[in-house]
Amino acid sequence: MTQDNNMESPTSSGRSREPFPRERNLQMFPVLDRNEIERIAVHGKTRRVRGGEILVEQGEETMRFFVVLTGRLEVLQTNGDGERLIATHDPGEFFGDVHLLSGRPSIVRARMAGDGEVLELSREALQALVQTDSALSEILMRAFILRRLELTRGGKGDAALIGSSYSAETLRVREFLTRNGYPHEYVDVEREPGAQQLLDRFNVAPADLPVLICRGRSVLRSPTNRQIAECLGLNEGIDESQVRDVLIIGAGPAGLAAAVYAASEGLKALVVETKAPGGQAASSSKIENYLGFPTGVSGAELAGSAFSQAQKFGAELIVARSVKRLSCDLKPYALELEDGSRLLARTIIIATGAEYRKPELENLAAYEGRGIFYGATFIESQICGTNEVAVVGGGNSAGQAAVYLSQTARNVHMLVRSELKDTMSRYLIRRIENSPNITLHLQTEIVALEGTECLERIRWRNKQTGEEETHDIRYLFLMTGASPNTSWLRGCLALDEKGFILTGAELDSETLARARWPLKRPPHLLETSVPGVFAVGDVRAGNVKRVASAVGEGSISVHLVHKALQE
Repeated sequence: MTQDNNMESPTSSGRSREPFPRERNLQMFPVLDRNEIERIAVHGKTRRVRGGEILVEQGEETMRFFVVLTGRLEVLQTNGDGERLIATHDPGEFFGDVHLLSGRPSIVRARMAGDGEVLELSREALQALVQTDSALSEILMRAFILRRLELTRGGKGDAALIGSSYSAETLRVREFLTRNGYPHEYVDVEREPGAQQLLDRFNVAPADLPVLICRGRSVLRSPTNRQIAECLGLNEGIDESQVRDVLIIGAGPAGLAAAVYAASEGLKALVVETKAPGGQAASSSKIENYLGFPTGVSGAELAGSAFSQAQKFGAELIVARSVKRLSCDLKPYALELEDGSRLLARTIIIATGAEYRKPELENLAAYEGRGIFYGATFIESQICGTNEVAVVGGGNSAGQAAVYLSQTARNVHMLVRSELKDTMSRYLIRRIENSPNITLHLQTEIVALEGTECLERIRWRNKQTGEEETHDIRYLFLMTGASPNTSWLRGCLALDEKGFILTGAELDSETLARARWPLKRPPHLLETSVPGVFAVGDVRAGNVKRVASAVGEGSISVHLVHKALQE
C-alpha cells in the first residue's frame, strides 16, 4: 500500500475520514524487505494467481497467510449493498489480522486486482514462524493487532447491531462484541435517523431489539451470547473431544497468563470463558500501577494483548460457554458445560475470578443496564454523556471509574461506606481529592433507587449523622466487594466460609482428610484439595486483589502443572 503522511485510515470505502500518523500507518502496513520475505518463504510456497481470484472469502475459516510478491491484493467487505474496499496490499505487504492465529472466520474478502504472485503459508506454518523468528513476529503481530483495533475503532465489521441505549440487553450484546474484539457497526434507534429504514429492510419490530445482523444475512433477535458466538464463528475449529494437558477455566488476567505460559512451554491448553477475555479487569478504564505501563493501560487493552499473545503460542479459547460442573473423581478430569457437552484434561486451572457484590436494594435488577452498571468503559461513558453520575465503592476499581468518568461527566458523586485510605491506592486518593468535579461522600451508603422504566433518582444516607439526600442521578456504578464464582464447585473442592477456593498451606490436615487427599505429598502452592487442580487469581482464598498478583499466580501455576503431569 502506498505510504503517505496524509494517508487516511483504511476502514471505510476506499479511504476513511480520519488520517492517522505516518508511523502508525507504517506499523499497520509494513513493507517487508527481501531478507524478511526469504525467511518467510522457508515456511510456505509461491503460487501464481489470476486477476479476480479470491484468496480468502469473507466468512470462511482463516487458514492461510499471504505475502504479495507481484501484483495487488484488495481487501474488501461484503454486505447486502455490495462490496466496500478496506485496504490494498502491494508487493512486500501481507494480508491478515489476529483471526489468522485462531482460525476464526475471516471478516473480509481477499481478492487479487490483477495477475500476480503470492507467497502462501498455512495457519500452522504462520504460528511456527511467529514463535521462532522474533523479529518477524514483532512486525506481524503488531500489524495484526493494529489492523483489528482500527477496524474495531471504525465500526467496520461484518456484523451490525441495532439496539437502544436504554436497553440492558443491548448493552450486554455491545459489551460481548467489544470485549471479544469483534468489529461491528452499532445503530442506536433513538439517535440514528436511518434506524427505521434498517429495521424495515430486515423486517424487524422494535420489540425484537436488540437485533444482530451477521454478514448481512442472518438476523438474530435478542440473541444470547452463545447464539452470537455461533453466528460469528468465534468457537469454530476447536476440537472439543481432544484431551488437553491443561484446561483453564476463566480468561481474566490470571487465566490468560496461565494460557500464555502453558502454550509457550508446549502444553496443549484450552481456555473456557463465559463472556469474553479480561474478566473483571476488563471493566477498569485505566490501570496505572501495573508494572511496565507508566502511562497506564486499560483493562480491555491488557486483555486484548494477552489474548493475542496466547493465540500466538497456540492456546485455544472457547467463549460464551458456561461451566456446570467439574467431575473431580474422573481421570482425565471432565468439565461439564451447560449444554451437557464435556471437555477433558489431565490438569485444571480454575481462574473464574469474582463478581461485584450486589447491595440489597429494591428494584436493583430492574435498573441493571438501564442506569446501573458494574463497569466503567468507553461504552458506559458514551451512554452517560455529560450527565451527573454516582460511583459506589472504595476500592481501586471504583477510584479508577470515578477518575475516568470525571473526564466527561458534569459531576461524579463517589460514595464510600468507610474511609478511602483503608482500601485504595494513594495515587488514586490524591487524584480524587484534587479533581474539581468529583464529590467525595465518606461514611455514606445507597438506600433507595427510584424511576419508572429507567433509573431516575437515587437516595443515600450518611451513616454517622443519619441524614438522607435524594438526587436526580440517572447513572449509578456499583463496584462493591467481591463474591467468588465457585457455586459450580461445591461438593468437589474445599472452599472457605465465603466460597473462595482453599489452596496450598491453607488446606490443613483436617480439611485434606475430609477431601480424601490421596497423595503422600502435601498440596503444591496453588493446588486445591484435588491433585492436579489449581486455583489462581481472585477466586482463590488469600489472593491479593491486584492484576499483577493474578498474572503472577497464573504464570506460577503452569510450573506446578508440569509437576502434576509428571506424577
